[in-house]
This record gives sequence, C-alpha cells and structure tokens, in this order.
Amino acid sequence: MKEKYEFRGNAYRHGAELASWAREREEAPLEPDLPIVDPHHHAWDDARGRYLVHELAEDVVGTGHNVVATVFIECGAMYRADGPKAMKPVGEVEFANGVAAMSASGQYGKTRLCAGIIGHADMMLGDGAKPVLEALIAAGNGRLRGIRHGLTWDTGAAAKFGRRQVPQHQMLDPTFRKGFALLEPLGLSFEAWLFHPQLDDVADLLRVFPNTKVILNHVGGLVQLPPHDKDRSETFNVWRGAIRKLAQFPNLTIKVGGLGMLYCDWDFHLRDVPPASEALADTWRPYVEECIAAFGPQRCMMESNFPVDKQSCGYGVLWNAMKRITKDYSAAEKAALYRDTAARVYRLEA
Repeated sequence: MKEKYEFRGNAYRHGAELASWAREREEAPLEPDLPIVDPHHHAWDDARGRYLVHELAEDVVGTGHNVVATVFIECGAMYRADGPKAMKPVGEVEFANGVAAMSASGQYGKTRLCAGIIGHADMMLGDGAKPVLEALIAAGNGRLRGIRHGLTWDTGAAAKFGRRQVPQHQMLDPTFRKGFALLEPLGLSFEAWLFHPQLDDVADLLRVFPNTKVILNHVGGLVQLPPHDKDRSETFNVWRGAIRKLAQFPNLTIKVGGLGMLYCDWDFHLRDVPPASEALADTWRPYVEECIAAFGPQRCMMESNFPVDKQSCGYGVLWNAMKRITKDYSAAEKAALYRDTAARVYRLEA
C-alpha cells in the first residue's frame, strides 16, 4: 500500500472530480457580513485542470462569504508561447488582467476578482530582470503589485511541489539579490514562497533590504512530509521559532493559510467526504494563532490559496474554519485579518 504522502497514487484530484468532491461538504457562512480580501488564489487551464473566471467566481462569490476583492498570485499559467524566455511570464499577467477586466463588468458578482496581480520574473536574471519587470507592470494595467519567484527546496518528499528546481540557498545568491534590488524602486513587493526549514534565508534577505515589502506565503511553508515527519511537536517548535524570529522585521507581512496543501500532511484529502470546518479549525488553530501572536493582526492576512487548498476542503468551509479560530478576536482585529491588512499591502480599494 502506498504511503499517504504519495497522494492517492501520486495524483491530485483535478477539475470536475475535485469540484465534485469539495461540494460533498457545504456549510452556511459564519459571520456572512465580515468583509474579506482574499490575498492569494490562482487561475489556470492546463494539466492541473480548468480553474478560470467561472470556476473562481463559483467558489468566491457562490459560497456566501463577503469577499469584496481578490489577489491573483503567479502559478505558471498562460505563459507566452513565443518570444524571449525571460518575457514569457508576461503572458500570465496579461491573462490575469483579462480575468480582472471580466470581473469588473459585474457579470460575475460583486467581488472584484484579480483586483491585484502578482506576476513572475526570474530574479536570477540579475540586472537583466528590469525590462521584464517593466513589461509586467505595463501588462498589469495598473493592477500589478509585485512578483513571486518560488524558492521551495527540500531533501525529501516535499521537493516535488516546486515548479522550479532551485538551489538550496538561492535567496542568498548575489545575482538573485541584484534582481531583488530592482523591486523597491519600481514600487513592487516580493512574495516569499519556500519551506519552513529555509526561513533563515528570509531573515538574511530582510536585513539587507529593510525597505522592500516582503510577504511570507502560507504561514512560512510548513512541511511535515519525510524527513520532517518524525516528531510533529518538534517540527512545530522549529517552525514557531523561525516565525517569531521573522516577526521582528517590520517590512514583512505573513499570509495565514495554505494549511490545506498536501505537504502539510494532514489526512483530509484521503477522506470520502471533505472535513467540516470544526475539524479544520481544530487542526489549524495552533499555527494560525502563533502567526497572529507573533505578527499582530495588522501584519497578518487570511488567505484561501485556492484552488490548491481545495484538495482539503471547499472554499466556504475554509473561511468558516478561519472564522471559528478567530471567533473571540475583536471587531478591529478581524477587520485587519480579513480585509484591512491585505487591502493596505496590495493597495486595493476595498
């Protein structure tokens, strides 16, 4: 029998199968009037399935939560087929901007989908990344807010999750940092996506670039697959120590979510029926509360990471789980966690 971290024969659920499974558990929204800016989702139409404006709107608008705006995060979708390799990611921003324009028509509900856009430029171009960044800004039509360059590296099972094979400490590379240095003068932020054993590299980067806005994705990339699976309490302590260390840097904010990804190694994706929000809240609570305690609500933003986290639950159930965890927070704290931090960081009118 295959180990559970091989994900149902090393395959995700995709497309119609994934949507059908997620619909097996639907819940009425808790606190339905609480405004939400969802700062992290994707869209694509490729081997991962179809998740375009219709599927996105079905999740975001159709589940009854008060999501007022969303931010598209690069995911390797719709790259240009032709032209210089460095410029091919510009196609993704053009695509996301098209989704935003469709949403702005109002035909897909009141939520402004892709109101902010995060694209990709290869930081290993060094100084040569500047024309790519300028092309991304132009393609975003006023919506581009920053870039993401995935840095996930691992010796074990989590290595399969990165779309790019990168060296262990690429964030420390002088060429990478030449590219990174271009962001702040252009008014762009950086999305840090890596695994929690790599978080010391983020601290080093923040010391050198104290004025560049950096957003740590997915609670810092909690990974509990082998070889990080021997002692869950020890893994938690290592992760928590790194999060508390990073909280000292005022130019860093953190996205609280991504806990439905399979490299977190829960068993939700193995169930015939998705988990209820109570079960998700019980599992995720220590990680959510640690992030909020370390960074404060003004530097935390709750995220969906859809459709990736759909492997563990439906969109509405995910937000119910988060709302259960933050049930006793004040109105001002909830406003920051669910809307205000994201609206400020991504410069959105929400």
